[in-house]
Amino acid sequence: MVAIAAREELRAVAERAGDELEGASALEILRWADEQFGTGWCVASSMADAVLPHLASQIRSGVDVLFLDTGYHFAETIGTRDAVAATMPVNVLTLTPKRTVSEQDASFGPRLFERNPDQCCALRKVMPLREGLSNYVAWASGLRRDEADTRTDVKVVEWDAKRNMVKLNPMAAWTQDDVDDYIRDNNILVNPLLFDGYPSVGCAPCTRRVAPGEDPRSGRWAGLSKTECGLH
Repeated sequence: MVAIAAREELRAVAERAGDELEGASALEILRWADEQFGTGWCVASSMADAVLPHLASQIRSGVDVLFLDTGYHFAETIGTRDAVAATMPVNVLTLTPKRTVSEQDASFGPRLFERNPDQCCALRKVMPLREGLSNYVAWASGLRRDEADTRTDVKVVEWDAKRNMVKLNPMAAWTQDDVDDYIRDNNILVNPLLFDGYPSVGCAPCTRRVAPGEDPRSGRWAGLSKTECGLH
């Protein structure tokens, strides 16, 4: 009962902050989280760029940054992770699935990402992140409302009902121009793939280049109705 009471209190805190912090800057939102949760919050980064880790490091030097190594990443994504770990005042923690790609192939058959991409994402992303986040009270993502129709209602702070924890979306109100300006003004590390026709970077087998004028996320799971990996 104590755990349930604490969870409901956290939920109330998240819902209240989602309203009160609307319009606050990304740094103000992360500062609020640090004041509320101390070391009990972390950042999750896909390593498309290092904007969110950079923001978080200004609030708490050495903040934990979780990266999901699915076993299917582009080499450029792994390189970006390594560069962030080597050059920024953050603690990059790499999360891995319980099964290697070979072990998953043996259990479920090869190329599961083609036959059942939802299951593949669940095994290689959703479950490892859930386990990795179990040590925290809150986590920050780089979700933005302008990225997809499925994200237009994202709040700057919300309750993550999947994991029973607080979720921070400090960049929710940012536009792509805001991101580009921040990268330029702060000399932020960027995944080289963003300059090679991949405006949204996921696992290599499920991501293609995007033609000029196409939706930036149209290269993710192209040809399928799938638009999200299930993390959000």
